[in-house]
Amino acid sequence: MRKRTLYAWGVAVVSFVVLMIVTPAIPQSEAYHDFADQREFFGIPNFLNVVSNFPFLVVGLIGLVLCYYGNYFKLSLQGELLGWTCFFVGVAAVAFGSSYYHLKPDDARLVWDRLPVSLLGRFFDDLRPYAIVQFVPCIAIPIMAVLLPPMYTHSTYWLWAAGFYIIAKIEEAADKPIYTWTHHAVSGHTLKHLCAAMVPIFLTLMLVKRTIDLERQSLLVTWKVSWQQYKGKNSEGETCEYKYTAVSVVDS
Repeated sequence: MRKRTLYAWGVAVVSFVVLMIVTPAIPQSEAYHDFADQREFFGIPNFLNVVSNFPFLVVGLIGLVLCYYGNYFKLSLQGELLGWTCFFVGVAAVAFGSSYYHLKPDDARLVWDRLPVSLLGRFFDDLRPYAIVQFVPCIAIPIMAVLLPPMYTHSTYWLWAAGFYIIAKIEEAADKPIYTWTHHAVSGHTLKHLCAAMVPIFLTLMLVKRTIDLERQSLLVTWKVSWQQYKGKNSEGETCEYKYTAVSVVDS
């Protein structure tokens, strides 16, 4: 297990370096800060883009409490507690960093919205580190969840989390069109925040529901078995039982 972990980290680092070498630099566009919804309510500029970060704070704090409340998540592997603690601290920190940025969007505040990855990108004046960390997990995590045998049950929640994250990125890209389609009710960036908050929500639900998977069967194998059972059930023909009785014929 330890060797496999080291190999995985080695592959990740090498892949990151290769992508940084073979891909062109991506500078941060000033137009990025020009969000569709810039309305002010209750004296708060960009109100909806600011307050839509509140779910991150709620989920992050709940996750931290459950991590340490009588081991509610039943974390058993070495390093699991530390790992999930860092995760929920990061989720809660998103609420502060993103809200601070959206109060007055500019390059200087964007660093706090994208910590810690943006620090590296800021140093090189390049968005490639941010883009790699944003999009590679969307591909790698679903593949790992489907192909690798899990230690715990409810691994399908990883797929739900990845799906909502992809939707969030689409909404971010369609910020102004969504704002137009909704007749200026809500922008794509606000919906992006709410969809992205569904990622830690699904992972928290996974931690609550999961148990040790004794079979350790990958999702791909599980789906194949379910499909075969479904096909077998539908292919079974109906059996009918017929009884024949002798009828006496009376001559008239």
